[in-house]
Amino acid sequence: MTRCGPAVVVGEHGGPDVLEVHNLDLPEVAGDQVLVKVAYAGVNYVDIYQREGVYPRQVPFVPGGEGAGRVLEVGAEVSGLSAGDRVAWQGAPGAYARYVSVPASQLLRIPDEVTDEQAAALPLQGLTAHYLATSSYAIHPGDTVLIHAGAGGVGLLLTQIAKIRGATVITTVSTPGKAEVSRAAGADQVLGYDDFHEELSEQGVHAVYDGVGRSTFERSLKALRRRGTLVLYGGSSGHVASVDPRRLTEGGSLTLKRPTLRDFVVDRPELESRFQDLLDWLIEGRLHLHIHRHYPLVDAKDAHRALASRDTVGKLLLAP
Repeated sequence: MTRCGPAVVVGEHGGPDVLEVHNLDLPEVAGDQVLVKVAYAGVNYVDIYQREGVYPRQVPFVPGGEGAGRVLEVGAEVSGLSAGDRVAWQGAPGAYARYVSVPASQLLRIPDEVTDEQAAALPLQGLTAHYLATSSYAIHPGDTVLIHAGAGGVGLLLTQIAKIRGATVITTVSTPGKAEVSRAAGADQVLGYDDFHEELSEQGVHAVYDGVGRSTFERSLKALRRRGTLVLYGGSSGHVASVDPRRLTEGGSLTLKRPTLRDFVVDRPELESRFQDLLDWLIEGRLHLHIHRHYPLVDAKDAHRALASRDTVGKLLLAP
């Protein structure tokens, strides 16, 4: 086996043009590590934030924390995995490459019924949608929820999981094309961003799932009913400024949460349980993945531009 392979490298923080492809030596496979040949890597907003330095990482580094592929080698301390196994992961760095070393504890087995493409598109956004709908605000049958960015990767999955759990789902989108995609995922009502709070203020919703942040935050609070919950899980439009807790009282004893995925996959049983739900729904045909486009590694900068433009629908993948 060749001992080197192509990888995208961030040599300095900056715009998409800092993403360059280099031929790198294979990572070491020590202890609890597993060497994986990457089939697809997921492209996510966190990759952009790290590239820009918003979430600082020491340069140079290989971006990407999500992918799927096939095991090539296992470290001496690894049990339960062997060469040839198909796996997926999220949270381990370096996925924008042909080869990556991943801690065995973060790898998830992929059944034959699931393709590599599906496996790479599922972990980060699927696990995020799962914990949002089942833990951050646990949706109950009969709830009405508002999901921002309903045609985005998380939004499409969260819409479907909310429907599985018996909710009425309202989404916001920015274009008629995205509205069509959101309705196809199960949204009962699709609104624009300009006046969604006015449409919902009379009745209000039980929960708002907001990954947009600054531009929607105040109006998300106004869309809630008494004792409603705002789950702020991202900030694609920018970070939200400080909030006076009295704002929650004035809105009707509201609850504000700011969760992150790592606190909802704190041990192996929880990680596997959430992922198994996703796999079961996918195999049963109750959950569908929308792959927007594949890019080769050399076009990683185009993938970042596309994601940042907010013109994409569903998931972007890199194919090494």
